[in-house]
Amino acid sequence: MLVAHRVPAVGAILLAAAAALHGAQDAGDQPSSGSFQFSGGIELVNVTATVSDRDGRFVSGLTRDDFIVYEDDRPQTITHFNAERVPVSLGIVVDTSGSMAGEKIRAARGALGRFLTDLLNPSDELFLYQFSDRPVLMQAWTSDRLRLSRALGRMEANGGTAMYDAAAEAVPMAAGGSHRKKAIVIISDGNDTSSRTRVDELKQRVRESEVLVYAIGIDADGGIRSRQPMPRPRPIPMPVPMPPRGGRWPQPPIGGPVPNGFPGAAPIDERVNVLALRELTDDSGGRTEIIRTAHDLDPATASIADELSRQYYLGYPTGGVRDGRWRQIRVEVKNGRYRVRARRGYFAT
Repeated sequence: MLVAHRVPAVGAILLAAAAALHGAQDAGDQPSSGSFQFSGGIELVNVTATVSDRDGRFVSGLTRDDFIVYEDDRPQTITHFNAERVPVSLGIVVDTSGSMAGEKIRAARGALGRFLTDLLNPSDELFLYQFSDRPVLMQAWTSDRLRLSRALGRMEANGGTAMYDAAAEAVPMAAGGSHRKKAIVIISDGNDTSSRTRVDELKQRVRESEVLVYAIGIDADGGIRSRQPMPRPRPIPMPVPMPPRGGRWPQPPIGGPVPNGFPGAAPIDERVNVLALRELTDDSGGRTEIIRTAHDLDPATASIADELSRQYYLGYPTGGVRDGRWRQIRVEVKNGRYRVRARRGYFAT
């Protein structure tokens, strides 16, 4: 969804005219706090781009002229550009399910503590969620690192994994942050077992926002888990066993997964669902990183902090019809040796 802030009519006309006549060479290079709406219903689309070389190293020093932006395969005029580090509104979403107990949660607290105090900018604002059976907001928006550290210390590991529910709350909260750049970082070591939110619903929320979504999956086996259809149950030969005293078999909890031991139950796979994480992160312009142990959280969070500080901001006006349809965005760099990661589109609403 394009979030547009209205500006006075005269100022909007002058700004649009200046962009057309002068290419917005000076004023356009300054980052905005959000999207502007120009006269005639023209919207300014914000795009954050990450550029890397073939070895995965971030590329700095690029200018507006190095980029080409396409909307629905049509080249656009980049009127706003910034290559400097800007403050970020960042949400941290941490898995505190039972599988994170012990050394994992201690390593996560330590890595996130260093992430907050040593790697991020003091001007960044943050919030902190933990999730097990349900998401819990541990600390609302703040730039106070002491309050965030205290919230990290209160995290305890137990219960199931409601990752999609937590992300569904964190994305709109991040979208309401005060800085133009908005992002969330999800840290989890297991497949979702408890959410009411479906993956497709969450993916829609991500697409309707400008929030960069990053995910760090702790997967000791290093494999990718994907959902497989359950086989059809084989016919039960007669005679059917009689139920226990009381007249009925024990029932699984309503709305939750069928635990092992119930008739027809399949083993619950607790490994990270990497494909589902990538579905969430890739559309936004973020990324998913898989690590072997919780001790690898330090370099993983450092890499994300480094990326947030080296991104490019691009803005272009679009006068397309607000028909609610998905508009595809493609960002390229003229140097074909470089790779660009950016959000893949927006809904014209």
